[in-house]
Order: sequence, then C-alpha cells, then structure tokens
Amino acid sequence: MNHVDYDVKDDTSNTSDKQKKTDDCDTNIDYKSPSGIQNVKPVKKTQNHQQEKRTKLHDTRQETLGAGNLKEAVRLPKGEDFNEWLAVNCVDFFNEISLLYGCVSEYCTEKSCPMMSAGQKYEYLWMDGVKYTKPHKCSAPEYIDLLMSWVEYQINDSNIFPVDDGKPFPENFRNVVATILKRLFRVYAHIYYHHIDKMTQLVCHVHLNSCFKHFVYFVKQFQLVDEKELAPLANTIKVLMNKDA
Repeated sequence: MNHVDYDVKDDTSNTSDKQKKTDDCDTNIDYKSPSGIQNVKPVKKTQNHQQEKRTKLHDTRQETLGAGNLKEAVRLPKGEDFNEWLAVNCVDFFNEISLLYGCVSEYCTEKSCPMMSAGQKYEYLWMDGVKYTKPHKCSAPEYIDLLMSWVEYQINDSNIFPVDDGKPFPENFRNVVATILKRLFRVYAHIYYHHIDKMTQLVCHVHLNSCFKHFVYFVKQFQLVDEKELAPLANTIKVLMNKDA
C-alpha cells in the first residue's frame, strides 16, 4: 500500500497490506485516564447563558432528527454560530459513541481484540503528544479508553469548549473538532468490523446504523474527516447513503 502522509503510515516491514494509522498530536494536553472505559460517562452540561444557547441548538438538532431528515439535521441553523454548532454536535456524537461502545465493551477485551483495528487491513496506533509521544501499539479497549479520556478532557476544558459568556472559541477550534471526530470514527470502524454480531444480538444494530449515518452526514457536510479516513467503512457508508437516494 503506497498511501503515506502525516497521519497515515504504511507497515513496510512485511508483505502485509495492513495500513497503520498513527494519531497526530496537534492537540497536546495532559490528562488522566480512568481505570476503564465503563467509567466514561456522557458529558454533563453546566447551565449559564452560553450553555442555554447550546441547549437550544441541541434541542433544534434533536427535533430535526425526529423529523427523519438527516440531510437537513446536519445543516447549520439559520443565524446560528458555526463554532457553537460544531461544539453541540461534537459533544452529542461523543456521548452517542460512548453509549454505543458501552453496549459491547465487556466483549471487547485484550484477549478478543489485542489490537485496535478495523478488520485485517487497518490498525490504529495511539499518540497524544504528551504521555505517548511516539505511536503506541495497544489493544482495542486500551486505545478506546485513552481516546475517550482524551476527548472528554478537551470537552471539559473551557479554553477549548468555552462556557462563559463572551469567551471566544480558539482559532483552531474547527481543526480540534475535526481531529476528535476523526478519532471517534475509529470506534465506529472497530465496532462494525469486530462487534457487529454482538450489536445485532443485543438489538442495538439499528440504533448503531442510525447514529453512524448521522455522523457521516455531518462530517461530510462540513468536510471534517477526509475520505481516506472513512475508507475502512466505505461500503457501509455507501449502503446507508443509498437508502436516501
């Protein structure tokens, strides 16, 4: 495989075509990882005027989703701030994926999933620029634990996701959200490749498809995740999108 860039590196040590993806470290933060993914809970939202605006945007998002029109649901509501829309959706996507993974987390173990992968072709290595300054090969549950902790820390950092009235978003906020969503996609990819049977058995697959479809519409609408990053689930995306054609 010849596709190489800053965030994607080929495994040229053997003849396998497995693609190793190392996490870029454009957001260097120090954080503490919880003892396990089961401890990651949906982010709680503090209430003030700034947060009230986000709550209204969240309600608008949910109302539009309830109408069943995903294309319309992801569009920036007229007159609303783009960064606020990114913030609301980023938090909601994080909460959704946390809950979805929670359905199968007890079946995703170091023994069953010794590497963070999406099938035999894609393997993800963790790097955060702080504790892990070099690509770290780890099991899927460890990777997802590190990832969820990393995301949660940023969402709770008011310098990145401001909650005080008048406090601006950082200039690179779109890039921060893009990186978060790119990495959250990898949890979807792992679930679809390695735990879809269990999700189906638990009757969670319909909700999984719905949440993922919404996620894809959103990242495509605002060009937040490159197609090369979505490649592991290209066929799944095609099938889901064709249902709306």
